[in-house]
Formats: sequence, structure tokens, C-alpha cells
Amino acid sequence: MANRIIVSAEELTEKLVAINRVVKVTKGGRTFTFAAIVVVGNSKGIVGYGLGKAGEVSAAITKGTESAKKNLVKVSVLKGTIPHEVSAHFGGAEVVLFPASPGTGVVAGGAMRAVLECVGVTDVLAKSKGSSNPHNLVKATVAALEKLRDPYTVAKDRNISLEKVFNG
Repeated sequence: MANRIIVSAEELTEKLVAINRVVKVTKGGRTFTFAAIVVVGNSKGIVGYGLGKAGEVSAAITKGTESAKKNLVKVSVLKGTIPHEVSAHFGGAEVVLFPASPGTGVVAGGAMRAVLECVGVTDVLAKSKGSSNPHNLVKATVAALEKLRDPYTVAKDRNISLEKVFNG
């Protein structure tokens, strides 16, 4: 990524999405390793995800957190919800996000919920279709959030006033 987002480590909150235990069977017996998917965000429109692999769970989580801090993205959040409906897919997972009125809460499943809470969305309706693999769900959710455009950007791109964006 060319434009890297820099946020102080104190601002970021981390959420563990999934831990996967992987077994490699060799002549000498079984070797266990762990893969952890971690999502970090500042609850103000910045989110990132990372995958950490290690021989111990705590080391895998630490590596995942460091990886997540390296690929942060800026997301458009408008009054606690998303500006418009958006969908995206990654691998076999497809996600659809709908804006919701205040008081609705985050209506989303496990992996999607972690991403949406870390980014700072408080009211949203979300649906996942296809695969429920947490790796692909996290990546699809971040891809969907990256597609979002706030009304100010739309007004500037179309060279029209902000009122015209809302009223058509």
C-alpha cells in the first residue's frame, strides 16, 4: 500500500476473530501450530486485519496484531452507520451491508461483527452468504467497507452540491 495510515498504538483496540490449530504429522509425531486472525481498529473509521502463525497461541495473536497494524485502511462512517448499501466477496464468502437507523445495533455474525465494531460502526444490518470461513469473511467485510464513499466525496467527484447528493 502506498498511502499507509499511521495511528498510535494506544488508540487501537484489538479483537481476536478465530484461532485455528494446525497439526503436521511427521515421523517423530505430531507438531501443533496455531494461526490467529486478529482485527484492530480505533472505532473512528480505521480498521485492519492480520494473520499470525506460531507454535503458541499468545505468540500467534501477537504476530497477528502486528500484521494487522501494518495494513490499516480508512473507512467512511457516517453518524454511527455506513453511508450506503454495499456488498463484496472474497473467495467463497460474500457479504452485504445495509445502513441502519440509530438504536439498531450491529446485526452481524461473528467475524463480520468484530470488523464492524473495530471500525466504529454502531448501527448496521449485515448478511453473509456462501462460505462462513472467518478468513474470507474478514477480508470480504474489509473489502466492502473500503468501497464505501461518504457524501462529501460523492459531491466533490460529481461536482454538485451536498444537498443535491441527498435530495437527488
